[in-house]
Amino acid sequence: MAQKDKKDADEKKTVATNRKARQFYEILDVVEAGLQLLGGEVKSLRGGNASLDGCYARPNDKGELFLHNFYIPPYVFQTLLEPLDTRRNRKLLLHGAEIRKITGKLTTKGLTLIPLEVYFKNGWAKVSLGLAKGKTGADRRDSMKKKDLRREAEKSFKGVYRG
Repeated sequence: MAQKDKKDADEKKTVATNRKARQFYEILDVVEAGLQLLGGEVKSLRGGNASLDGCYARPNDKGELFLHNFYIPPYVFQTLLEPLDTRRNRKLLLHGAEIRKITGKLTTKGLTLIPLEVYFKNGWAKVSLGLAKGKTGADRRDSMKKKDLRREAEKSFKGVYRG
């Protein structure tokens, strides 16, 4: 019984994904970080309303990482005099050593930190960040060709072996 409870606790509920990330970037490394949110933002995220379009992460001069341009719509039932900014900068929660490691890698020219997905894990809001390098037009065409070839190979394999 204890294993079943542990299994249920380890499951994650994906809230938002950045589908264009793997199309336009080559992902070199993936890091999981916590998100510092306010109550209404958490409730809105649990409703599945969020967008990672145009979102990126960047360190500030104090040695902290922030998620910029992450859209969380206002919670419908929230009663504040002044509503929260839907695209405000949100602090990423990581250990100091992890932040220093990431900022060291970001000094390399052409690398950026983009969110891949936002999800709830064990009740906590988490974001999966990818250290990425931008793809050129030729790189994107090559990856699309490989994807099409892989898809056709799987399709022909399924046609031969029906199981």
